[in-house]
This record gives sequence, C-alpha cells and structure tokens, in this order.
Amino acid sequence: MRTAIVTDSNSGITQAEAQKMNVFVLPMPVIIEGQAYYEGIDLLPDQFFRALTERQAVSTSQPSPGDVTALWDKVLAEYEELVYIPMSSGLSGSHETAAGFAREFNGRVHVVDNHRISVTMRQSVLEALQMTKDGKTGAEIKAYLEKDGLESSIYIAVNTLEYLKKGGRVTAAGAAIGTVLNIKPVLQIQGGKLDAYKKVRGMKAAIKAIIDGLKEDETVRFKGQKLLIRAAYSGDDSVGEMWQAELQKAFPDYKIEKDPLPLSIACHTGADALGVGIMKDIIR
Repeated sequence: MRTAIVTDSNSGITQAEAQKMNVFVLPMPVIIEGQAYYEGIDLLPDQFFRALTERQAVSTSQPSPGDVTALWDKVLAEYEELVYIPMSSGLSGSHETAAGFAREFNGRVHVVDNHRISVTMRQSVLEALQMTKDGKTGAEIKAYLEKDGLESSIYIAVNTLEYLKKGGRVTAAGAAIGTVLNIKPVLQIQGGKLDAYKKVRGMKAAIKAIIDGLKEDETVRFKGQKLLIRAAYSGDDSVGEMWQAELQKAFPDYKIEKDPLPLSIACHTGADALGVGIMKDIIR
C-alpha cells in the first residue's frame, strides 16, 4: 500500500468511522481541570458538556510531539508515505509544528495546510482518499488540497458569548451587554481564519443570516460549481436535527447531512452552536 491519509479529530471523523474509511485519526486533547482527555478515546460528549455545565475549567491544546510522531511511525510501518491533514494554520499552530516534525521523515510525510476545520476538513479527507484511489502521490495530494482549501466557507452561530469571552474574542463587558441584548454573533471561516460575519438579535435571526450567506456563496462565489452543504452542531442531537431540517428546507436540491462539532471546537462555542460548511464536491 502506497499512500495513507491521516488527519486529526478536528475533522469530526470518529475513530469508528476512520476504521471503516481506512484513514487514521489523531485524537485531539481537551484539558478538563488540568487533566488531558482525548476525544473519542476517553472523552465522550456527555462527559464534556457536563464539564461545561458545571463550569469546570475546559481548554484545548495541541497534540504532543510524541503522539503525532508515534502515529506516523505506526502508519509508515504499513505504507510508503502519508498525507497528514491537520486543522487550519489560521486557527492553531498544529500545522507548523507538524511540518517541523515531518522534516525528520525523509520525505515520507506530507503535511497539508488545508485552511479548513470540521465539516470542510472532513471533505478534504474524503477528497484525499479519492485521490489515493486514482493513484496520486502524496505530493500531488498535498498540492491539490493546499490549492483547493480556500474553496469553502464555514458559518457558525453561538448561543452564548461565555466561551468566546474566555477565548479572548469578546471582552467581558461586551459579553455582558450582548447577553442582555440577546446578541448572537455569526462567525465565518474563509481563508482559514475565524472572523466576525454578522451580529444579530436571537438565534432565529442568526439562522437567517447563515442561510443568506450560504445562498450568496452558492450563486456568486461558487457559481456553476458542484457543491456540498453539510451541517454541524454542538450539544444535544435534537439541536442538530432541527438545524439539518432548516437547511434542508432552505436548500431542497441538496442532501444535507450533519455531524456534531468536534469537542475541541465546542470548547470555544459552548452547547447549542449551529455550524455549516459549503464547499466544492469532487467525489465521484
């Protein structure tokens, strides 16, 4: 076997899904009260959201160098080379760190700066898998994913400003005023960085703002292209089902599927966040 595809759990791909897909997923660490847990290994959603509800100290961290290189060594025992797809360099230093490690692997590890996360990152993994089936090399897959990575949009609406405040994206005073006024920020990722898109009052208005943004992407930014729209959410499954139904109603020509937001992202959004990705679809 020649080229393996490796990613991290910021893609939303679970360990069980990874086995079925024949990819390898590095679990991201989540720090709860000073102790590291690993998504899909010893940290489950119920445990995570209970920690948030109980106001425990919850944060994220880069994977350790030992965890990254140990997974690469395991994969390279079976494959000639691997393509590693971490979260966007605009959101974390994980890419830069991994690229440094890769220099010690004599060209057998190709680290991709894909500018994506969550549902759009998941699509990049699927595209990389398709390219391995087409006989593409690791270098060719890396080149394509880095060129194509910006051809996507993510929108996220958060139900609370508390976790954006903890992450320093809004001030304590701004969060307090926003809570009183029921302000719901809609955030956007285009080009790999998280930016403010709109500020609206109430989740109903946030949903409308996201759908309007998707429709503009569909008809202007990605006009004439085959597209995929995929929902994401944090917290209870009923939230995801509601959100999926809203998007399906707004885009009846698409088959809208959904995924929970990775817990390492939910650290920054809290529960009941609504996300969606729109991207090119090259999978045959």
